Amino acid sequence: MGVVALGFLVTLEIAARRYTGQPGPITNQVQEVLFAPKPGPLYGGLALMMVALTWRQRFIAAGIAIGIDVVFVLVRWAADVKTADGHFFGNGALWVMLGYGVIAVTRRTGPERILLLKAVGLGLLLVAGRKTGDTWLLITAKTRSAVLDPYVATADHALGNPSWLAGRILKATGPVGTHLLDVVYAQLAVAAIVVALYQLRNVTVERRFPRHHLVRTFLVIGLLGPAIYMIFPVVGPVFAYGPGASGTGGVQWAVANLWPDTPLPINIPHPVSYDDLTPRNCMPSLHTAWATAIFIHSRKGPRILRFAGAFWLVATLSATLGFGYHYGVDLVAGVVFALTIEAALRSIERGWDRFGVQLVAYGATVFAALLLSYRYLPVEMARHPWAFGPLLILALASVIYGYVRTTRLWEPKSAPVRQPEPQPELV
Repeated sequence: MGVVALGFLVTLEIAARRYTGQPGPITNQVQEVLFAPKPGPLYGGLALMMVALTWRQRFIAAGIAIGIDVVFVLVRWAADVKTADGHFFGNGALWVMLGYGVIAVTRRTGPERILLLKAVGLGLLLVAGRKTGDTWLLITAKTRSAVLDPYVATADHALGNPSWLAGRILKATGPVGTHLLDVVYAQLAVAAIVVALYQLRNVTVERRFPRHHLVRTFLVIGLLGPAIYMIFPVVGPVFAYGPGASGTGGVQWAVANLWPDTPLPINIPHPVSYDDLTPRNCMPSLHTAWATAIFIHSRKGPRILRFAGAFWLVATLSATLGFGYHYGVDLVAGVVFALTIEAALRSIERGWDRFGVQLVAYGATVFAALLLSYRYLPVEMARHPWAFGPLLILALASVIYGYVRTTRLWEPKSAPVRQPEPQPELV
């Protein structure tokens, strides 16, 4: 597994340099040993690594990471070093993870070494997954000059153009609703780490890592999703039909400035050119897929965790539509995508059976049918919304039902306790 992951990273490094002229995930990760990184992913990886440590070791590791960062910040401040995006710290978390990797090899033996190496690998894998995703998105922008937004926007009529409706609702709520959804949308990884830490809370030498947990689903979604972006490049309504965001798109590339006030007219769609900076990261909605995975994995937690998982799913769906980052049909595809991947990963861990094969095959078939219908039947979907809208919801509901039904069959059955038979009294 490690060899496959390394080979994938090397391939992506070569592809990034060839198609974008920029360094890939391996180079970016090595640079963060000294250069200022984004602190969130690194400290998230450190938190995951610390599940294999004792509480005393966790406090020491966190203290060392913060101390190293203080030194880096002071040096950068004294040298008046300007950093990209205003990031000044985060190196300490990476140094501590690498240090524990060295400790595992040199100071640990047997099961303790294996456990610590797995923990370090999990933390670094989370960071590498973020780097891999960023590289994927850059490749989509550089290699897919034409986008298919007119097809998806036309197909979205079947659902009543929910992004246009959500955009107007969010605008009406003012800065409060916008700020709340922005925090939820931006901090999705934090919610995932909280759920993952709960799942991994009992990891020890005696109790190894659980066979399946949220981090694995998160990483697979993030690795496979951008491959779909290469096949179905879409930038989203705020870019294709609005003013753009973050200065990467803008009205100069938009097909028309219609979002969110004016619904899109039904026309024969065609591919349109777009800039080489905006990621083609809409189909499917990976934020929806990740939020769905968080919801699924939070179901077996305490009530507050279940509530948080449900809140994050609803808020993420609202944000993706309200900010104009996704069309409604993106969200449908994102849920199907997440459930299919989750079913496949669970089947791999527990062993494939007839139910698992059927569920994964059905989910993959529905997902492919959705993409084909968005590409080749958008006008028919827009002209007959009362037929295609319910069909989309029915297809989504069927995958959800299949997943719930199959996973319930996989749950261990508790046998009733056999009561001892009453003994006859001796007279």
